[in-house]
Amino acid sequence: MSEPTQKYSISMPRDIAEAARARSGPSGLSAYVTAAVARQIERDNLAELIASAEEEHGPITPEDIRDKAEYLARVREARSADTEEGRNSG
Repeated sequence: MSEPTQKYSISMPRDIAEAARARSGPSGLSAYVTAAVARQIERDNLAELIASAEEEHGPITPEDIRDKAEYLARVREARSADTEEGRNSG
């Protein structure tokens, strides 16, 4: 991270703290907690973006989700085919 760090004191249930410490590995508990908080901020930002889009365009339907998932699958398949074709032509 490019930002300077600062020390904070937080409280959390012991079982969560012990599980986090056990999973933190060589990077340490601070890095593990920092990554978890960063992920939560990303999720919060995404939820705000979705709420804003739904306010402007209406709710996202299961059909919308299916259509976008199918579109993404087609794009990935095309990229994979392009990558494979590039390997075979070289």
